[in-house]
Amino acid sequence: MTEKRFVPLLFAGDINVYSVARAFHQAYGIKSYVYGKFYSGPCLDSKIINYTADPAADEQETFLTLVTEFARVHADKKVLLIGCGDSYVELASANKGNFPANVIVPYIDISLMHELINKEKFYSLCEKNGVDHPETFIHREESGYDIKLPFNAPYIIKPSNGIEYWRHPFKGQEKVFKAESYERLTEILKSIYDAGYADSLIIQDMIPGDDTYMRVLTNYSDRQGKVSMMCLGHVLLEEHTPHGIGNHAVIITEQNIELEEKIKKMLEKIGYTGFSNLDIKYDSRDGKFKAFEINTRQGRSNFYVTGSGANVAEYFVRDHIYGENMGFHSVDTENLWMVVPKKVAFDYIREEYHDEMKRLIREDKFQNPLIYEHDNKLKRKLRTAKLLMGHHKKFKKYLGK
Repeated sequence: MTEKRFVPLLFAGDINVYSVARAFHQAYGIKSYVYGKFYSGPCLDSKIINYTADPAADEQETFLTLVTEFARVHADKKVLLIGCGDSYVELASANKGNFPANVIVPYIDISLMHELINKEKFYSLCEKNGVDHPETFIHREESGYDIKLPFNAPYIIKPSNGIEYWRHPFKGQEKVFKAESYERLTEILKSIYDAGYADSLIIQDMIPGDDTYMRVLTNYSDRQGKVSMMCLGHVLLEEHTPHGIGNHAVIITEQNIELEEKIKKMLEKIGYTGFSNLDIKYDSRDGKFKAFEINTRQGRSNFYVTGSGANVAEYFVRDHIYGENMGFHSVDTENLWMVVPKKVAFDYIREEYHDEMKRLIREDKFQNPLIYEHDNKLKRKLRTAKLLMGHHKKFKKYLGK
């Protein structure tokens, strides 16, 4: 095979982008170039990343200028443009026709992306393809607040359009709201609309069960729309801060062929390409796994996939640089992924999972993506240690131990 020259250009500054950069370094021994908005986060003082901050990096004009100039400077290489946040992925897709010829954009067209990231349209797609989802009511501001719901409290409230939602901040804003009563539901709806959000809101029946009922499914679909890889994670612990609620903290890889096959058929039917990531919850009331949403990118916790042997960087490169026929792989390798200290994990995860966690740790089948032996600058190690220690306080505050 003739070696083709490429360079990863990543956008964002959080654990998602660091995990992808680490995957590139592990697979190819190369540094990634990263643009983020601020000089903060896990990319700082990294030996495997060339990081540049620009407060306007997620704005159209600046984003296009950054990518175009980078491609010009690296005109002798293929530039793999990878967004590690929704706004960057949307910008990459929307500007496909505006980039220099050496820029590779591994994303679906913007029209399909808008359909999928809009939860109202996503649930409609699920219904058409036999993929289960929570019982849902779509609310719009013009509908008013005297509404009859087909299910009882507690209710889950979230925006159908997450990107638009975060453009209208307000006091008490949360990623997902839980309302224990109809009165509280009404207060939440009014707060969101009064802030300027104009799209629909999702009101859902709350599926019972703690964090361990959650699953995360990461997939890669090649340029022909064939699913090449699926990796299912059993979530054991999530974050519970207002802005971080739902972010994964501990995952064990597992396999569920029946569930994966349903999602695989849907992705191939719509001609999806690139990484996708679905949040799913097991409903013990009817024994079904129900999809909450799809991200049109690799998820924040993507290193659980790399740690299980399916290096995410290799899928970008094998598909778009080498043009390989990758076949299909359903990951069945055991692996434990965590971004919190071990003590936090054992303190807040039910005891029934402790033996399995201890075994995987003992067998060295676990990773914290932020701790990497090849990225060991003292300043970065100290910052990472401080970050990890902060989880003790956060979990105690929001989960009360």
